[in-house]
Amino acid sequence: METKATILHADLDAFYASVEQLLDPSLRGKPIAVGGGVVLAASYEAKSFGVSSGMSGWRARELCPQLIFVDGHFEDYGRLGDAAIDVLNDFTPLVERISIDEAFADVAGCTHLFGSPPEIARAVRRRVRVELGLPISIGVAHTKHLAKIASQVAKPDGLVVVDPETELNFLHDLPVELMWGVGPVTRARLAKIGVQTIGELARMPGWSLERIVGRANGEKLRALAWNHDRREIKTRHRAQSAGAQSALGRKPPEEQVFRPTLRHLADRVATRLREKSRPGRTVTVRVRFADMHSVTRSVTLDAPISATAILAEIAEELVRVALADHPDEKTVSLLAISLSHLEQNWKLQLELPLGLEDEKCRPGSQRGMARWTADRAIDLIRDRFGWDAVGYGSVMLGLSRSVPDEFRELAEKSL
Repeated sequence: METKATILHADLDAFYASVEQLLDPSLRGKPIAVGGGVVLAASYEAKSFGVSSGMSGWRARELCPQLIFVDGHFEDYGRLGDAAIDVLNDFTPLVERISIDEAFADVAGCTHLFGSPPEIARAVRRRVRVELGLPISIGVAHTKHLAKIASQVAKPDGLVVVDPETELNFLHDLPVELMWGVGPVTRARLAKIGVQTIGELARMPGWSLERIVGRANGEKLRALAWNHDRREIKTRHRAQSAGAQSALGRKPPEEQVFRPTLRHLADRVATRLREKSRPGRTVTVRVRFADMHSVTRSVTLDAPISATAILAEIAEELVRVALADHPDEKTVSLLAISLSHLEQNWKLQLELPLGLEDEKCRPGSQRGMARWTADRAIDLIRDRFGWDAVGYGSVMLGLSRSVPDEFRELAEKSL
């Protein structure tokens, strides 16, 4: 049976930042970041300085002093993201949306109407650019994994088509960090043994790879390195999520009210996901006002997270945006956090959460690793002594008196 490259992965480039530059032409060509205390998204001009989503605002300004922070226009993100996906839907019903700004599409059944897969991809890119004014990169391949990698290679604002007859030549020359499941820590460990490309990983002995990432992940990475990916487009796929909410009664929308609440909620959500080894990429907050009217704000990150502190900081930034968009509201009655687009069987001990790897690597800085270790310490204490043994406060840990000194010292040193 002939194999053809009919899977498209379409990914809007630096989506939130691109929308801001679309809405305000004076920002075009300048390094911008959406957010404030935490970077929710960065333009390519900012990324060239090392700025990335999930990074603290102070670190971003340190890397790029001329960085311009802008407030997010989340309603416009949703509107334009939906419009871009609708362009794909005009060509094929087999569209699997995986976030606000990216989707897979299988065009095998519509080539007789619209031309070859590359022609369809070019038509999609042209329409998104003309109708929406946004750049979009598309990868075309015969598997989902390879199509997604091709779209990353195509960035910014490009198209890469991978011929099935030469796909391994294309794949094996690429850096290993383009693969799913290979983050900064795994990449560093592989580099120590001389493995820097996907081809080098593919040729590793099974026992050697398993020693670094574990048996299950080792098998998956080896399969993907040889482009063995049987996943099909799931048009009715619903992203799993984990969330928590807290009723506040009638409280003023002030920092001293929502910050401790969000940190408590983030702790509940992140702890559950760490236990299941399932970090997520999309953070969503919901704010309900006294009149029962609710608003939501969300952001999709470049890499999955399950660190309590990072989830809390991003949630706080999103709530600030939501409140700024509704300045006339004087009372908040409920706050909620959810994390979706969850990864499967992610080996958390091998990866630092998003935004912390840069802090860990800074000369003389241990802040990122300390925060990650704090989460691990809290999980360990709760596993041993129960959930109530530790309270994750906004400033410091509250430890039950029943916790022995050695565990108390572990948690306190981690902070």
